[in-house]
Amino acid sequence: MTTTVYVPGDAGALSVGAGEVAKALTAEAARRRAPIKLVRNGSRGAYWLEPLVEVATARGRLAYGPVTAADVAALFDADFLNGGSHALSLGAADSIPWLKGQQRLTFERVGIVDPASVADYVKHGGYQGLTKALAMAPAAIVQAITSSGLRGRGGAAFPTGIKWKTVLDQPAGQKYITCNADEGDSGTFSDRMLMEGDPFSLIEGMTIAGIAVGATQGYIYLRAEYPHSLRALRTAIAAAHQAGYLGGDVAGAGKRFELEVRLGAGAYICGEETSMLESLEGRRGEVRVRPPLPAIKGLFGQPTVVNNVVTLATVPWVLAHGAEAYAGFGVGKSRGTLPIQLAGNIRRGGLVERAFGLSLRELLYDYGGGSATGKPIRAVQVGGPLGAYVPSSQFDTLVDYEALAGIGAMLGHGGLVVFDDGVDMARMARYAMEFCAIESCGKCTPCRIGSTRGVEVIDRILEGVDGERNIRLLEELCETMVQGSLCGLGGMAPFPVQSALRHFREDFRARVK
Repeated sequence: MTTTVYVPGDAGALSVGAGEVAKALTAEAARRRAPIKLVRNGSRGAYWLEPLVEVATARGRLAYGPVTAADVAALFDADFLNGGSHALSLGAADSIPWLKGQQRLTFERVGIVDPASVADYVKHGGYQGLTKALAMAPAAIVQAITSSGLRGRGGAAFPTGIKWKTVLDQPAGQKYITCNADEGDSGTFSDRMLMEGDPFSLIEGMTIAGIAVGATQGYIYLRAEYPHSLRALRTAIAAAHQAGYLGGDVAGAGKRFELEVRLGAGAYICGEETSMLESLEGRRGEVRVRPPLPAIKGLFGQPTVVNNVVTLATVPWVLAHGAEAYAGFGVGKSRGTLPIQLAGNIRRGGLVERAFGLSLRELLYDYGGGSATGKPIRAVQVGGPLGAYVPSSQFDTLVDYEALAGIGAMLGHGGLVVFDDGVDMARMARYAMEFCAIESCGKCTPCRIGSTRGVEVIDRILEGVDGERNIRLLEELCETMVQGSLCGLGGMAPFPVQSALRHFREDFRARVK
């Protein structure tokens, strides 16, 4: 009897040896004449256990990890194909406490399905949302998204339903659905994980969006640094076409929706929606002056929906289970769940999907297990390279858009980068400002010049030159950038610097002579 063995083909798992493990399993199975079917699934996101090998047995899917190629022969000796006990045994994958304690909606299939198989996607509940959407009026689909409380998961947290309604209300004609998959924030990997582990959820979400607003063409704007995502998406798009879920007659309903992947050139600024549209049109990625909004005049001057990967991949769940069910998760104005990414100096790094409302402390200690070094966690940067550094005194803050805004932070794309008490926050502030100086598109003076001058001022502080005066100058410069920049890059670049000055001023004053 052939046994199905799962080894992630996700880029994160590959980086710690999953490819070598897959080759070793195939070779050892052939040597022992043990028939196996090897499925390259996505990672479940417990990166501290990768490479995580799963085996389909009579007792369910049993997990072993972290597995190296050198462990493979011993696993066969222990009869792991039948669930045999081994030092790397983790029991049923779904029962691993780190995973069991999550609330996976958007990521419900990631790590479980074969990402290249339409049949497996459908078997695990895929395309139920599209089926329901095809039986609804476009306005009803948009209302469902609005009622669910789904907000953009790319950073700005703008209500998705409002954006869709604006596009729907534009006169009939060519409209577009665009997915910003230019995931460039430090410490973030949820988009990549989803595209590599469950690409059909993104495809289905974009198709539903197209039917809802009357768009017939979609584009996924993918960063060129994600070759594994590119292969997964192209394979899935071809399979969806073959199965009739894309093309001129979507699911036999007489609706048209086409989808293409376009590669970006590595510019962080293209995470901003209008810069992405400029790049999609073949121009240099630069911010557009608004109005008009992309929903009114976007790609090629036509009404355009711009959402990120997690937002669009959540849409099928909302349609399949109902707006009320989705809105039942979360707190306040933050409804549903968020895939949170734990990175940096953390013992158990990976992806945690939970409803809004848990605290940073729960994430860092209950899930993350504290710092990898065992030292106290001094700070966590929330929301990418433009996010504030949150001190340990504020770790009881809830993961909620409004709660984090209340302490001068932002949730952004849900990335958390952890630092222990050995960190020099003045140098981290410099790193953040330098990042902005490098990635600025250069269109507006406050960002282009301000970020460069900011690095120079911090350098003078670090060198102990006229410290107090330069600290005051840095504060004034940050305020100018916040108030005067054209887009969020320049407007938020000072956030990490301002938070470092506010909470860790002693690291700057230590240089004052």
